[in-house]
Amino acid sequence: MTRVLVVDDSPQILATLRINLKAREYDVRVAPDAGQALTRAADWHPDLVILDLGLPDLDGVDVIRGLRGWSRVPILVLSGRSGSRDKVEALDAGADDYMTKPFGVDELLARIRAITRRAPADEAPPTVRLGPYLIDLSRKTVTGDGTALHLTPTEWGIVELLVRNPGKLISQRQLLAEVWGPKHLKETHYLRVYLASLRRKFEADPSRPRHLITEPGMGYRFEP
Repeated sequence: MTRVLVVDDSPQILATLRINLKAREYDVRVAPDAGQALTRAADWHPDLVILDLGLPDLDGVDVIRGLRGWSRVPILVLSGRSGSRDKVEALDAGADDYMTKPFGVDELLARIRAITRRAPADEAPPTVRLGPYLIDLSRKTVTGDGTALHLTPTEWGIVELLVRNPGKLISQRQLLAEVWGPKHLKETHYLRVYLASLRRKFEADPSRPRHLITEPGMGYRFEP
């Protein structure tokens, strides 16, 4: 069954889409805000995300950018914003399609079929070398010299996001939103504490990191 995550702060729209999609044998989960959307996307790995832009805790465009930091999941925006600027911003951020409310269920289903037909096939999750350790992104394990390295769930969230984007600057805002949730966007001290811990685990010289790089005032970057 195709897994569809519906993100909208309207209980009526969530109920309508859940009923109509389940009737057509889609596996459906819902989220009323950005924080739950990002968590469920990371835990459940949907095949499609239907996303409203006017969420109560974080703008939908930021959710698109957050998802695109680690996932190629197709994103269909379903929004009351009808301006061309809103559409361009969402599509530039990584959305695959854009529909405005009010909408027809038949058209929405046709858009879903079109997006899922052209979606790329899943690739086998890679393994990534970080210093002397091998990170298996499918099994969520870290090993080196035949022994396992333990990471907390928070440490794993940071490492996974960074190593899936080698050489790319991941902003402080994106890391905080995806690992801690959008209510913690100002808690930059979390990142300093956890990156220091990760460097002690992964770097030969934590004071001069080669792989987990800080870009002051901006974010962090993984260098293989």
